[in-house]
Order: sequence, then C-alpha cells, then structure tokens
Amino acid sequence: MSEQINFKELLSKYTSLITLVLMVVVLSVLTQGRALTWESIRTLLIAESVRGLAALGVGMIIITRGIDLSVGSVVCLTASVAASFAQEPTLSNAIYPGVSFPLFVPIIAGISVGALCGLINGLLVAYGKLPPFIATLGMMVMAQGIQLIYTKAAIVSSLTEPYRAIAQTSLGGPGLRFPVLSVYLIVGIIIIYVIMRHTRQGSNFYAIGGNVNAARVSGINVEKNLTCVYLYAGILYGIAGVLLSSRLALANALTARGMELDAIAAVTVGGISHSGGVGTVGGMVIGIFTMGLIRYGMSFMAVNPHFQNLVQGLIIITAVYFDMKKYAKRA
Repeated sequence: MSEQINFKELLSKYTSLITLVLMVVVLSVLTQGRALTWESIRTLLIAESVRGLAALGVGMIIITRGIDLSVGSVVCLTASVAASFAQEPTLSNAIYPGVSFPLFVPIIAGISVGALCGLINGLLVAYGKLPPFIATLGMMVMAQGIQLIYTKAAIVSSLTEPYRAIAQTSLGGPGLRFPVLSVYLIVGIIIIYVIMRHTRQGSNFYAIGGNVNAARVSGINVEKNLTCVYLYAGILYGIAGVLLSSRLALANALTARGMELDAIAAVTVGGISHSGGVGTVGGMVIGIFTMGLIRYGMSFMAVNPHFQNLVQGLIIITAVYFDMKKYAKRA
C-alpha cells in the first residue's frame, strides 16, 4: 500500500518531466528518430528560446496568482521599438532615416519599453486594485495600438548586421553549432531561479500566491512585491522582443502574435498552479520544451496549423483542470 502511495506521489511530483520524456519517445518512434537529430534539436532551441524568456515572466506572475495577457503585444512593441533604432541609416523609409545609433541604443530602448509596460501592469494590479486579467488585457490593446502608431503599420526592416548578429550567431564548430539564443535563455533561467529560490523576494512571491491575506499579516509589502513581479516580467518581455527582432531581422504588427498563449500553456504544463503559490523554475523550463516539442513534432509531421491551435487549447484546458482537481483535494 505504501509503495502504491509513493508511486502516486512520485507521479504527481514529476508529471511534467514524465510528460516531456513521453513526448520525446513518441516523437522519436513516429519519425523513426529523424525529428531528434542535432539539427532538429538546434531548430527547436532557437524557436523556443525567445518564447522561453517570455514564459519565465508569465510563470512568476502566475505564482503570485496573477495572469498576463499582454505578453505577445508587449513583445511585439518592444521588438518594433528596438528594430527602429537598428535600421540601416541609408534606408529612405526608416523610422529615423540618416541616423546611425550605437548598438546599445536599440537594446536599451527595447528593454526599457518592456520594463515600462510591466511596471504599468504592476501598478494597475497592485495599487489600482484592478484584476490582473483586466489590467493586462488593457495593456495588450494599448501596446497593439502604440505599435501601429509608432511604426505607421509598416514593417521595420533592413536592420544592421551587428544587431542581427545578437541572436543569429552560434557557438562551437561546424559539427555542433550551439545557438547563442539558448545561452541568453540559460542565463535568464539561472537569474530567475536565484530570485525565486534564494531571495526573500522570491519567497514573498510564493507567499502572496499562496494566501495574500496571510502574507500581508506576516509583514510582506504585497503591493511592492506585486509591482516588482510584473516589472521583472516586463524586462523579460523586452529582452525577448530585442532577441526576436534580431533573429527575424525585422518587426511588424504580427511579430510575437499569440505568444501569450504559448507562454501560459508552457508554464501551465510545467506545473505552475493557477491557484497560486506553487511551481518551480525547473517546471517552467520543462513546460517550455514540452510545448515546443509538441509544436515542432506536429510541424515536422505536417499537421494542419489549425489543428495545432486546437491541440494547444486542449492542453491548456486539460492541464488547468487537473491542477484544480489536485489542489481542491488538498484543500
């Protein structure tokens, strides 16, 4: 009996990891290993690194029992702003024609815009007492409008070579080219892990998500911490926007479209509870690559993109349903 209980606890604890392993096995069998060559894995790493940074931000917010619907729109806006400062000065229809900016300018501009959007979200939620759903929905619409006004609904292209090199280069020799994008993701994972597991503020985020009233009674400044978690997420969105525009060598109104769904699905599959206060950075990472593997696998097998959206929606609903059932039992 104890062995059965231990098995159930083990299965519950490592559900995300087991799901990832099963996905790898299934994909390997269905494609006879062709989908898991190094070049295929490299393609997956490139595709998921930017989404991964955005997902880390969403994951932190969900741990505090919040949500952020503005992810895709903010990443799109930051990508467009960053790209606008990295256009070739000789381009006649550039946003800043004839001006050559140093490389740090587009990077700082993009990250600053993301941080500002995150800060506004945090202030609206923490001090304005708006529900996170409403506050971030409003930011989503505003960011879309600002992006269209700023770019005049045009494609921001013809980016300089140094700017494109930020995300398009690889490390290592010809046989094992490791994408530099994944290095940025690894650094982001380490930083967020340290914040969430080895700082007082990270403990505060978990406490707020677990029981906001108890957190307040214990002396935690709830408003300040909520503002900070949205700010940190906004910084991650800004970095994601810079890297995405660098990788694509352009930005337009469709850049990062639907990324909020990708990010929420990834961390949900990774075991971040929408009940708040539960989840790990390791789980987020597993969720990121589980969803990436599902998308990549369906694309590799030429599954209709509309069915891919259907599958992703079903995964979100199923993951949240079982999450609610699990924590309802504990309560």
